[in-house]
Amino acid sequence: MAAGTVMVLEVLALLLLSVPQALGSRAELDVPLLSPVCSLLFYLLLLALAALHIAVCTAADSSCYLCSLPWPAAGGVMALTAALLCAVVSALTRTFAGGKCLSQNPPQSTSRWSELDLLSFLGTVGHVLSLGASSFIEEEHQTWYFLINTLCLALCHQIYRNCFLGDDCAPQRCPHMGEEFDGVTVALQGKRAGREGWELSRAPADPSSLEALRGPERWMVLASPWLVLACCRLLRSLNQTGVQWAHRPDLGHWLTSSDHKAELSVLAVLSLAMIFVLVQKRCSLTSKVAMAFGLLGIYCYRAAIGNVLFPWKQDNKDVSKGITEARFVYVFVLGILFTGTKDLLKSQIIAADFTARTVGLWEIYSGLVLLAALLLRPHNLPVLVLSLAIQTIMTQFIWRPLRHNVTEVTVMHYWFGQAFFYFQGNSNSIATVDISAGFVGLDAYMEIPAMFLTAFATYSGPVLWASHLVNFLTSEASSGSALSRACFCYALICSTPVSVYIILVTSLRYHLFIWSVFSPKLLYEGTRLLITAAVCIFFTAMDQTNTKS
Repeated sequence: MAAGTVMVLEVLALLLLSVPQALGSRAELDVPLLSPVCSLLFYLLLLALAALHIAVCTAADSSCYLCSLPWPAAGGVMALTAALLCAVVSALTRTFAGGKCLSQNPPQSTSRWSELDLLSFLGTVGHVLSLGASSFIEEEHQTWYFLINTLCLALCHQIYRNCFLGDDCAPQRCPHMGEEFDGVTVALQGKRAGREGWELSRAPADPSSLEALRGPERWMVLASPWLVLACCRLLRSLNQTGVQWAHRPDLGHWLTSSDHKAELSVLAVLSLAMIFVLVQKRCSLTSKVAMAFGLLGIYCYRAAIGNVLFPWKQDNKDVSKGITEARFVYVFVLGILFTGTKDLLKSQIIAADFTARTVGLWEIYSGLVLLAALLLRPHNLPVLVLSLAIQTIMTQFIWRPLRHNVTEVTVMHYWFGQAFFYFQGNSNSIATVDISAGFVGLDAYMEIPAMFLTAFATYSGPVLWASHLVNFLTSEASSGSALSRACFCYALICSTPVSVYIILVTSLRYHLFIWSVFSPKLLYEGTRLLITAAVCIFFTAMDQTNTKS
């Protein structure tokens, strides 16, 4: 535990020290690992850690985590810890050296924090501080519901101010000014300078007002935050989660009762139809056909296991495991993912083929949506539908017209992904994990597929919102550094709560609720950290593809 805590804190320190560089005009993150490894400090630290390990392991009635590992593994852990510490020292030295240069030549900047920047910062810090109380951990879904509701109200205020007050009260943004990077303050806001500014290709010409919008589109922009709030309120009534209100009846319990199987069947049909309408718009013809057959196979699978009814067969006496139907859907999922991967590889070969890259990313996203529709229970299909609807509304009527910067869009995707994790009925208790999702299409227990399917079904909300973030930035950003900036911001806002929570759990290991509250949350955070690492790897791969193109 102590070794893991030290390594996580070192990585967090590297991320924090790299904020000015990663969020600057070039959006480059250079972690100095090679030069510290060749330094004298690295070998001295490695020697000190080895001596400490030997002293602890050879002492009477004492041992450490490294004692249970073989010598090569223990040496690797100590070498990685020493290298990260040297990298932190190197980055800290470089930051202070850069600070001296900035103090000698102070930049002139008129940029200031907007309301959304301040809300993102305060909301993230407030959520991190709330992890120190067991009651806030048990009811963490209330924190995320409050944050996204506040975010929608802030967006509503920004839209109304820009529509009715014009440019006089608009926030001062400088996306096209040729100013140099002005230190950590501007970096934390995610502002862009010079020709590296983040632009939306289909946005209005004036970024600080919505006067270019006319007619129904203008009214849709004004109503979009309230539509998102209405969807979130409906989702809160679908699944009660947490501890204090988990026993109360909700729409999910009403739909899953045997007396309302017909209503659940109708809702499942409508949800699958809406999923096809919302996803197929940017897919190729082959993926559209595969998506249609896949959604049809999902309904046949749910009917085969007795969750819903067939229209032509009201009595489900012949209930099976639905293995054939589920594997039928898996074939179409793999086909769509293969088609999207092929388009991405094509975009790497043909550097100017921007359409192939965007279509490939969207097809990978649609394949993940089809997999989530298969794994989620029928009463949770409206959660997936409303997630897609909110993404469409915010893309068309909020992010494009208002031209939010990369940092703000990344924080919004992260917040909504966390909220949809709880909209599915999940909590910080192990009892809410849907183990049955790991056995969809399997006739026997297979460890790796079951683990992957269970993890994806549990974290489908954050994964789909992160995948949509990659699609949005790739299709809308004209600058090649948008994905780099988003990857850094996503890693920072995901790793900060985990790092702080590891310290809190270590300090509260003798707490009365350590096994019932804090330890399950630690398991969730560890799994989320692995998923975040996979998402950042995907971000990096797409950024390399974008750079080559």
